[in-house]
Amino acid sequence: MSNANATWIDLPEEGVLAVRGADARKFLNGQVSQQLLTLGPAETTLAGLHNPQGRTIALLRIVADGPQDLLCVLPQSLLEGVLALLRKYLLRSKAVLSNDSSLWRVQGRWPAAGAAETATPLSWPHTSDGRWMRLAPADSPPSQVDPPPSTDVAAWHRADIAAGLPRIYPATQSEFVAQMLNLDVLGGISFNKGCYTGQEVIARAHFRGRVKRRLQRFAVPAEAIDQASFVPGAGIVLADGREATLVDCAAPYEGRVECLAVARYDAAPSDSPGLPTISLPLPYELPAAE
Repeated sequence: MSNANATWIDLPEEGVLAVRGADARKFLNGQVSQQLLTLGPAETTLAGLHNPQGRTIALLRIVADGPQDLLCVLPQSLLEGVLALLRKYLLRSKAVLSNDSSLWRVQGRWPAAGAAETATPLSWPHTSDGRWMRLAPADSPPSQVDPPPSTDVAAWHRADIAAGLPRIYPATQSEFVAQMLNLDVLGGISFNKGCYTGQEVIARAHFRGRVKRRLQRFAVPAEAIDQASFVPGAGIVLADGREATLVDCAAPYEGRVECLAVARYDAAPSDSPGLPTISLPLPYELPAAE
């Protein structure tokens, strides 16, 4: 998916949680699924925050802000809850946690034709489709006025679903083990970094091959669903009889709704027809069925 206007657009549903101080990296490294101690000053990483059962509380895009401080991009709807949870684990760590959303504008852009992107400390490649994201100071001028921002944000959301990027909502917190969301395939888990919350369960699922359900992509005709109940966290039955749990859903577009859902690889026999879903490809390969 591309957009002829390759200027930066605001993504107002995203917020910024800051972790600052001498122990910022050491502290957060003990809470999330990716290695942060070796994160370079111009690098970012995807990581999951999990409960002790290995189930995902939030997905964070962690951005290095200098040699020790970190900025975490995550949905505004989760930010205050995540902030409160992390503060419980601070103890004597020399780190300060804060909601810095008012200081930053989280922005994204589609690839510009013929232009090469270069990563900076506060910008990074978002997906394999060529889109980028960045953190811009809150007082920086808007760079997108036409078409309407809501149109671009909806297109961005559809592109994230096409890219197979999961998103956690309040209704789906602690619902999925990390691998169910393909976090391992997306580079959001380090299996040699040492302990973090939920590490034992996530490592066991990896090394013993016990992941039976994975995030997959589907489309369904808009007229076939009740949009009020077709929401993240809802259970559905696919056309082939498999039961699935919705992870993310785009707004209706061109007569259909695209979504990401966690389901088994194989079809289960069913006497009752499910939704007229169509399986769609992901831009990355899933591990073989286990």
